[in-house]
Amino acid sequence: MSTADSTAGAVTTAPQGTWQTLRRGLALSPELRTGLLGTLVLAILSMVGRVAVPIAIQQGIDDGIQAEGGPDLRRIALGATITVAILVVTTACGYLMMRRLFTVTETALATLRVRTFRHIHDLSMLHQQTQRRGVLVSRVTSDVDSITQFLQWGGVILLVNSGQILVTTAVMAYYSWKLTLVVLLAFVPSAVLIKKFQPMLSVLYGEVRKRVGFLYGAVSEAVVGSAVIRAYGVGERTQAKLDDTIGSYQKAQRRALRMSVTSFSTGELAAGLALSAVIVVGVLLGVDRQLELGELIAFLFLVTLFIQPVQIATEVLNEAQNAVSGWRRVLDVLDEQPDVADPAHEGVDLPGGALDLTFEHVSFNYPGGPRVLHDVHLEIPAKTKVAVVGETGSGKTTFAKLLTRLMDPSEGRVLLSGVDLATVRFESLRSHVVMVPQDGFLFDDTIAANVRFARPLLTDDELQQAFTDLGLADWLAGMPAGLHTPVGERGEALSVGERQLVALARAYVADPDLLVLDEATSAVDPATEVRLQHTLDAVTRGRTTVAIAHRLSTAQAADEVIVVDKGVVVQRGPHDELVRDPDSIYARLYASWLEQTR
Repeated sequence: MSTADSTAGAVTTAPQGTWQTLRRGLALSPELRTGLLGTLVLAILSMVGRVAVPIAIQQGIDDGIQAEGGPDLRRIALGATITVAILVVTTACGYLMMRRLFTVTETALATLRVRTFRHIHDLSMLHQQTQRRGVLVSRVTSDVDSITQFLQWGGVILLVNSGQILVTTAVMAYYSWKLTLVVLLAFVPSAVLIKKFQPMLSVLYGEVRKRVGFLYGAVSEAVVGSAVIRAYGVGERTQAKLDDTIGSYQKAQRRALRMSVTSFSTGELAAGLALSAVIVVGVLLGVDRQLELGELIAFLFLVTLFIQPVQIATEVLNEAQNAVSGWRRVLDVLDEQPDVADPAHEGVDLPGGALDLTFEHVSFNYPGGPRVLHDVHLEIPAKTKVAVVGETGSGKTTFAKLLTRLMDPSEGRVLLSGVDLATVRFESLRSHVVMVPQDGFLFDDTIAANVRFARPLLTDDELQQAFTDLGLADWLAGMPAGLHTPVGERGEALSVGERQLVALARAYVADPDLLVLDEATSAVDPATEVRLQHTLDAVTRGRTTVAIAHRLSTAQAADEVIVVDKGVVVQRGPHDELVRDPDSIYARLYASWLEQTR
């Protein structure tokens, strides 16, 4: 399916339900099931230990302090010893449970982060360009963080507390079914309200997660674009925009928190009613000899054990909505099918040696936009140096992206040595075809590390020789630490031209069969361009080269020039031949360029 078709064919689906989202999320993290049985056993032991303490207290009071003939100190001491032992075992089980849980969840969610990042990386350039970078980053960071927080604290607490409520209810019923009924009735209104609040919380926390993505995008944009912001003196405007984004996030967070607090308060109210009712009804039952003193005190402890998980469960359910919203956003990314997919093991490899290329009736348009290329049909022989020229917006860069399969055509096929690019494995494609983009992106490392990005095993001596071959040995010698000079984040410690020099060196050592230069020398000063020209001749010798040309000096040095105008190939031929017709588009472009360079 073409890029346009796949995008146009996408439909907006309704948000998945909470339980459906949780099931899918857990299925994507099978590591969470590792050691789950042992963790549950420890959780049960921890939970049972808590319930056993009130029973021990009841036995100590009724059979020890109120024993016939006076207090039985031996029975009291035995009960106290058993209680302490239970508390020690319970604490140890709780510690081991949390340790296992933290280890498992961190492993599982680290895998989820990697999987989400890789999927985002596999999405086409077209898809990534339609998303704010901060939004995509938030999927891997804050959204997964919300899942981590829930699983490490809320998830197990919800599980343990659910068991504790059931066991506590059973023990309370054993002591007094009447008091147990009083407690349950006190929580009925709270349960009804909480059930009503949950769907609203899901919507509110979904908005919070969305606003977090916008916040990441705004902060990232302000930091990366700080030089432009200062240059144009728009700091106050940028700060106002950032303040507005932060304010929107705060409003969304406040709305969610207000609903959470309201939900939690209903549990607090129910807890107060339950305790008050138990005391009143319990005293009446005691007076009527239906309940012993120890049983009443134990029951009050049990009510506390019942109330605590109910209150915590209310809060955890609120956190669960935040986590589910984060999980839903991660799943939305993972559900996005790459429109430029790697055929992997089903694909084929490109043949070795210089590649010829064919555009077979290729057309392209961005989703919802006009057609950028119109029925381009051309063949370029192997070992040919071709320059693609045209006015801004004519479709030159789209031509390069289709050639390197950063995007797929809407119609037609692109072939290298007769092989359809759509069938070529990415590993083979990237080893044979290298593109040097216009911005010359560099990673926050040294010059050597950035050049080695193409071939990690190159030694310093081999890198030094590569710069010498390129005629850049003197430039490299002028760097503060030579090969080991840090380039800064995005290469900002270097000038734009210097970044392009490093990017060209990286392409050179990759030794591709097809080299695509997307205006790769547009930011190099004229003196450096002259110095690079003979080096580029050496780099391109023996391989097919397609240069997206902004400076027509590149076109002069090419074997053939392809002129694109409004997405249509209008001229083709050597520079000297095309420039002879003064009324041609190329002649006008060339004349304009000469005028600018004088």
